[in-house]
Amino acid sequence: MGRILAIDYGSKRVGLAVTDPLQIIASPLETVHSKDVIAFLKAYDAAEGIESFVLGMPKKLNGEDTNATPLVKQFRNLLKKQFPEKPVYLHDERFTSKMALDAMIAGGMKKKDRREKGNVDKISASIILQSYLESKGI
Repeated sequence: MGRILAIDYGSKRVGLAVTDPLQIIASPLETVHSKDVIAFLKAYDAAEGIESFVLGMPKKLNGEDTNATPLVKQFRNLLKKQFPEKPVYLHDERFTSKMALDAMIAGGMKKKDRREKGNVDKISASIILQSYLESKGI
């Protein structure tokens, strides 16, 4: 059983989270620059083995696309092209940045560390992944 890797894609930064090999626990992994994400994913897959991807899909409260949705859809196509053998699942990412910030505050993270947007991105990816696991009953 391989790992499931979640992606919180942004035009500048990409937050990544991953499950343990048994696909039970979601943990923040890394934040990488968007131009480096495919190379990072290929290296990570070679080292750890990725079974599938969960891509956070931005939507408005009413379910309509946001300004970022076309960018994420474009990345999904690239991901499918680079990893044709791995499924890519889309998962609603509404409220994940707010939830990540709340989790950092509740966890006692210092204000200076909370301002680091990369931390928010990888924790958001972790929340997307945990939500996906729960929705699948994993």
